[in-house]
Amino acid sequence: MRIGELAEACDVSRDTLRFYEQRGLIAARRNANGYRDYPAEMVQLVIYIKTAQRLGFSLGEIGQHVGGLWQASDPDQAVTQLLQDKLALIESRIDELQQLRSDLLQRLATTCPLRA
Repeated sequence: MRIGELAEACDVSRDTLRFYEQRGLIAARRNANGYRDYPAEMVQLVIYIKTAQRLGFSLGEIGQHVGGLWQASDPDQAVTQLLQDKLALIESRIDELQQLRSDLLQRLATTCPLRA
């Protein structure tokens, strides 16, 4: 599958695919003419990457886990665990932000907000 076909199948740009390749997230074989050739299963991988990004994973996080997910004996369970870990991180961050909000509101209620 050539880069244009993969881009169309995944609804991404060719530049996005080239960027993913530079980051090591996907790989293509090179034909004798220099064209990239992607296996059919690359569609599934690119869609996974885009979905993970929409769920708040950075490309760095995706890169750390993508190889293990493809080789996991139970990929569904591996993905479930990643999502549970991400949810716990988000919930922790929400708690921190709520505490910060509370602290800011308390300070705004004083005559000198910068004093402890």
